[in-house]
Amino acid sequence: MTTLTIEALSIGMLAGVSLSLGSGEVVCVSGPSGSGKSRLLKAIADLEPHDGRVCLDETPQSSMPASRWRQQVMMVPADSQWWFETVGEHFPDGREADGLAEFGFPEETMGWTVDRLSSGERQRLALLRAMAREPSVLLLDEPTANLDGAMTEVVERWLMQAIRKRGMPVLWVAHDNDQIHRVADRHYRILGSNLELVDGSH
Repeated sequence: MTTLTIEALSIGMLAGVSLSLGSGEVVCVSGPSGSGKSRLLKAIADLEPHDGRVCLDETPQSSMPASRWRQQVMMVPADSQWWFETVGEHFPDGREADGLAEFGFPEETMGWTVDRLSSGERQRLALLRAMAREPSVLLLDEPTANLDGAMTEVVERWLMQAIRKRGMPVLWVAHDNDQIHRVADRHYRILGSNLELVDGSH
């Protein structure tokens, strides 16, 4: 069982955000552009300074080196970064990525150069790259924003199966109400400086 606990977190306009996510639970966050959704994820991932406290199980973020924390509490940004020439170099130990076939990629994808990838391909591969690193918690920033409707549902199904199987708490920034209804156990919306519960019955 894995738990992510956020206590009185403040960053930018957001103030006093408190939230607890249990094992295998998906919590969606929505809100207007510029309301602080991405900054909230970055704070939880220890990518931006913030006030308040974040804990993975009983371990505070402040007690762990940032690089180690980010391996456990992993953020997948809307625009993924790629550092090496080929796709396969971004995966641990050159490991083959689970989910390639499901996401519509041929076996030789691991040998592709990154510069040939479309935005949608990068987004799907960034999800597979994150999952291959076996984090304890996943922070997803609009993970299907560059995908068409059919592929969006493929990715959702794959992610939900993996999340439930691994028992990962997931904070998922989304803007599409239909997607939120499909994936969320709880849905919060940012209103001004607050995070307010919209639906906790799904």
